[in-house]
Amino acid sequence: MKNEIMKKTMLTFSICIALFTSVLTSCKKDDDTNQNQTSDVNPNDFKGDISKAVTLDASKTYKLTGLLKIKSGGKLTIPAGTKIEGVGGTSSAIIIEQGGQIFINGTSTNPVVMTSGLATKARGDWGGLVICGKATCNSGGGMSEVGDVTYGGGIDNDNSGTIRYLRIEYSGAAFNSEKEYNGLSLFGVGNGTTIEYVQVFENADDGFEFYGGTVNVSNIISSHVEDDMFDWTEGWRGTATNLYGKNDLGFGNRGFEADNWETDNAATPISNPSITNVTLIGSGNQGNEPQGMELRRGTKANIDNVVLKNWNIGVRVSGDISQGFTTTNDLNVTNVNFIDCITDVNVGTIGNPSAITTNTNATGAGNGFSVPTWAQGWVTGLN
Repeated sequence: MKNEIMKKTMLTFSICIALFTSVLTSCKKDDDTNQNQTSDVNPNDFKGDISKAVTLDASKTYKLTGLLKIKSGGKLTIPAGTKIEGVGGTSSAIIIEQGGQIFINGTSTNPVVMTSGLATKARGDWGGLVICGKATCNSGGGMSEVGDVTYGGGIDNDNSGTIRYLRIEYSGAAFNSEKEYNGLSLFGVGNGTTIEYVQVFENADDGFEFYGGTVNVSNIISSHVEDDMFDWTEGWRGTATNLYGKNDLGFGNRGFEADNWETDNAATPISNPSITNVTLIGSGNQGNEPQGMELRRGTKANIDNVVLKNWNIGVRVSGDISQGFTTTNDLNVTNVNFIDCITDVNVGTIGNPSAITTNTNATGAGNGFSVPTWAQGWVTGLN
């Protein structure tokens, strides 16, 4: 009797071990699937939704044929040297949704490149990179202008990933005269996100635009774009260090176009970035008064160590609210080296001109109006 009981006990134990091992094996397979979705990616038809972890292969060129959306919980990792070629106009873009993340791991000698896949490349060949986060916007957020996904919230430390050493080329496809992609659009992006060493080159609209949020950026370049080099609105309150902008002769618009929010200039939280080390080189006199910095519609800002070259107006402050901020120490542009600007400063009738100070020794983004040393090697088109 005892032997029979012992045999039954051992059999039951063996069955339990087998079942446990099977469950572990199944879980491991599920974990592997969740960690790597690379096999589901078609480099020749790169589009669709990503809701798991995907790592691209730097040895392949990815043809972006439609919208690629990184959904909540999805993670797209792009290793150094990877090339992505957009071939679909407005339907060809990379969009990071709320809760999704992108990790671009380029290097100074081997950047990630997002460019046109057409034989003859031109501005507007494809959309661009759009990131939508959960940080505060004074507009309340809503649906992004491009990509049509939700942005905004109240999580100011939201993390949409890490971007280092990325070049975005020939982007900015337009739906119409009022709606078009920027090179890099940041909708309600939080300060848990890292963005540094990024160039937008030959874009058909703005190079970079901040729609609210708290994201911090450094070492970014906007060159040869059709509209503004850097644009902010909807209460952006991040920091920016080392900004370099340069446009074609007789082409492009402003260096900075800075708003609090067009719909409600007094909306809170108020746009109030802290920006240091800026070089903005314009296109000369185009007859439409392009400004190195157009600070307007209720924005605040503290901007220091600036080089402004070849603008009709170096710094212009527009509107009663922003002009008033120059009198309360809420809007300052200090240590500015004005070079070949027709008019250096215009703060309107109620602004305080002393809020903009000059310094002919200001170095801007690094080397005055020369290409900064930190931009050597991984950028293009900065002669």
